[in-house]
Order: sequence, then C-alpha cells, then structure tokens
Amino acid sequence: MQHALAEEKVFKDPVHKYIYVQDSLIWNLINTREFQRLRRIRQLGTSYLTFHGAEHSRFSHSLGVYEITRRIISQFERNGYPDWPTGEKLVALCAALLHDVGHGPFSHSIEQVFDMDHEEWTCRILLDDTEIHRVLSEVSADFPERVASVIRKTYHHPIVVSLVSSQMDADRMDYLLRDAYYTGVNYGTFDLDRILRVLRPYRDRIVVKDSGMHAVEDYLMSRYQMYWQVYFHPVTRSSEIILRQIFRRAKELYGGGYRFGWMNRSLLKLINGTLTVEDYLRLDEALVQTAFSEWTAERDRLLSDLCRRFLNRKLYKYITVDEANETMLAEMKRQFLAAGLEPEYHLEVDYPSDLPYDVYRPGPGDTGGKRDKPPILLVDKHGKLSEISSQSDIIHSITGIQRGRYHLYYPEDLLREAADRLSPEIKKWFSLTNEKEI
Repeated sequence: MQHALAEEKVFKDPVHKYIYVQDSLIWNLINTREFQRLRRIRQLGTSYLTFHGAEHSRFSHSLGVYEITRRIISQFERNGYPDWPTGEKLVALCAALLHDVGHGPFSHSIEQVFDMDHEEWTCRILLDDTEIHRVLSEVSADFPERVASVIRKTYHHPIVVSLVSSQMDADRMDYLLRDAYYTGVNYGTFDLDRILRVLRPYRDRIVVKDSGMHAVEDYLMSRYQMYWQVYFHPVTRSSEIILRQIFRRAKELYGGGYRFGWMNRSLLKLINGTLTVEDYLRLDEALVQTAFSEWTAERDRLLSDLCRRFLNRKLYKYITVDEANETMLAEMKRQFLAAGLEPEYHLEVDYPSDLPYDVYRPGPGDTGGKRDKPPILLVDKHGKLSEISSQSDIIHSITGIQRGRYHLYYPEDLLREAADRLSPEIKKWFSLTNEKEI
C-alpha cells in the first residue's frame, strides 16, 4: 500500500536543520489532535526554571526522533543490508513519531505521585477511539496494535524496537542533542552523522561497526555530562520536589473531603484515579499552571504556598550531605513540627537515583521489574560481536555509575522565621547551607 505524499513536507528544525515527511500517513498523524497536544507539553519538565531556554516541547522532540529513525532506515535500505526486515519501515516510523504521545504535563512528576506510566497511556491512545487510532487503522485493522507492540517492546522484530528503545536509540540521540541546544550547554553534543554511518542491522538487532567505537564513546560521555549537569541539576530537583508536593497535597486534601475553591474536571479525575483517555488528553501544562494559579487563593495555606513557590520560582534551598542520617532526620522532623512547620512537606531528602535517565548499562537483565535495554554491541569485519564496555576503557569507567550525593531541601524563609524554636544543633546544620543560585 503506497502512502507517498504528492509533495514532500519539510519542517525547519534547529537541531536537524530539516525534518522530511514523505508519507501521507506520517503527515496525517502529525496533524491529529493527540499529537498536536504535545506542543503544550515541555520536553524537560521543570528544567525551564533552571535553564531559561529549556522551553522546547515533546512535539519537536517527537519529530526529531522520527527524523533520526527515517535517516537510519534510509541508510539501511540504500546500502541494501540484508538483515533489515522488509516491510517494517512504516511501523518503525510511526512508533518513533508516536512514542511520547502518552506523556502528561510535567510527566515524570505526575507519574510518581499518581502511579502512572506514560508508555501505557501511549498505547491506550493508539488503541482507543482517537484520531491517531483512526489514521493508523487506514493501513490495516491490526496496524495500531503493531505500533503499540513496538512501544511495549514486544514486537516480533526486536530490531524495530531497538530503533526507538535501546541504549543508543533515536529517542536518546535526539533528546541529548535537543536538550543540549535548548539548555545552552556544549557538552551534550556529539557527532550524530558519524554514528548513523556506522550503525548496522545484524541478526535482528542494531549494532555498531567497530571502527565507530570512538563516536559512541563521545555519545556516551555527552550523555554522562548531561546526566549530572542538566538532568540531575539540584535546582531542577527542587522545582520537581515542589511540583510533586503540590499534586500530593491536592490528592491528600481530596481524600480528606476538602472542598476546593477551584477544580477542573480532568484534574479531579486525575486526583481520584478515574481518568479516561479523553480526560487525559485534556491535561496539558497550561491547564496545570492555571490550576496552580487558582490554588494560590485556596484556604489551605500549605497548598497555596506551594503553588506560589512554583509559579514565582521561590524554590526550596538545599544543603548537601554525604549520607542520610536517619536519627538526625527524625530529630529535624520532630523540631520542624514543634516549630509549626510541616515536616512531610518542608523537609525532603533527595538522592538522584529515581530519574528516568541512565548513562549506560552493559548487560541484559531485570532492573526494578523492568527489563534493561539491550547493550551496545560492536561488530568486526568477521561478524564477531562484543559488548562495547569490554573494548572501551572510557565506557567501562562510566558503566552503571551512581555518584549522586544526598540533598536536604527546605523552605529557607519559613525556617528562618522558626529559627528561635530550633535547637542550636539543627540551626548549625542549616547555617552551613551553600546554595548556588543561577
């Protein structure tokens, strides 16, 4: 079945220069309401409060993932590599384009509070009565399910899954370059063109020609730098903490029978766990920030204060500690409570191990109930495969690294007001604060 557009469509893109749409199916998917909604979801969540340029959307990222996937497949087809399965281009391009369509506003923070998974929502959007579902069904009745199985990582051709979900997939390659561009950092860049030239389809997986190892080292080092300098930035973590606390407080108030002065239907269904696909699609960051603005006038002082902090960037300060001393934390919470603070909201220990980012893991297996993404494999001229960290000292040195430090986050203004009710030892802890505002 042919889907070629009468005239190729082109998006001007700051990262890839141009994004080419040659298929009417892809063009029709881009123009669905569900995909257009991604314009209203930021790619980097609350990072715009740390890096003011980080306003880019999941819409632009999704187009970028599609473009990288298109370039990879075009190279495979152009070179006639026999291990690329024929007839799989369209499903791969659709999965690449739609892989993030299930993200909600400030996605990862919402997911943590409400125990949700954006990939599950992506599949529901693909399979429910949506515009995307109707467009995909024009290919065949089972085509929406085929695309969804790529998202679930159960598709019968693992090579198609690995294009979108592996440790060197189109998703990671685009968001590293895009996030580096919009945050204004240079260390997130790498030679994408070189990497694409050394990728090979081999035995139903994507591998790297061994001569391209140094390009992959550069990619993984860029990832390492972005991991610690952008994704784990302590100021961003502060904004994420406050965001989660707002949702947690709203959920707590609802469960206690509190009557909100302002509440939206879709937000209410998010809080009470009854979201339908249609409700979910109404959630975007404009709606959430409207709610926060309205909630600054709520009778509940804690909720209104948290919303003001988030909207006006009055974030929690932090101190860095080598480890979380449970005895000291318990004493801090006791004194916070006695001083009129809310220890469950005004003191949070953070260790950057819960973000959906990782530098590199060398082997398959199960981690936290989810299967690890396949490792990066090199192939030599004899067809022999080797895992890349076994050949690269640089990659071996950053494999599975966890070097984060604990931070204690707290509202400095409220703590100063209550200082005369805190013990000298607790005051000493917080007088050592060494925040570095940007």
